[in-house]
Amino acid sequence: MSSFIDFLKGSYIEFRHKVEWPKWADLQSSTIVVTIATVILSLFTFGVDELFSKAISNIVGILINLFN
Repeated sequence: MSSFIDFLKGSYIEFRHKVEWPKWADLQSSTIVVTIATVILSLFTFGVDELFSKAISNIVGILINLFN
């Protein structure tokens, strides 16, 4: 149990005194980049999904008309 307490104390010291946390401006700019990338990726995924959906619908329609 004492090794666990030593681990917690060491972790606290590490996080509090040895980790260099990013500045608020860096966090804001990173958040903006991630948000823009997420929007672009979601629009791309939506576009590809719509394209494949219409293509598959057309192919199925052609096959159904072919055998009727």
